[in-house]
Amino acid sequence: MAKETNKTEEGNVQFSFVFTKVNYIIMIVGIVLLALGYLFLCGGGSDDPNVFNAEMFNARRLFVSPILIFLGFVTEIVAIMYRGKKE
Repeated sequence: MAKETNKTEEGNVQFSFVFTKVNYIIMIVGIVLLALGYLFLCGGGSDDPNVFNAEMFNARRLFVSPILIFLGFVTEIVAIMYRGKKE
C-alpha cells in the first residue's frame, strides 16, 4: 500500500494513504459482484457424458452472470479511480 507524502506549512512531513475508506468500500462491493457472477456461472454439467443437460444454457449462466462479472470489473475500476473531495 503506497503512501503519499505532503509537507505542511511548518515543514513537517504528513503521510496520507492513496486509497480512502470509500475506495475500500467500493472495492468490496466490486469483489462481491465478481464472486456472485462467478458463483452463478458454475454448475449445470452432466455426470454422464452421454446425457445432454440443457440446464447449462439457462438465462442465469448466459446473461445474468456475465453482466454481474462486467459490473464487478467496472466497479473495481471506479474504486481505483475514485478520488474524494479535497478538504
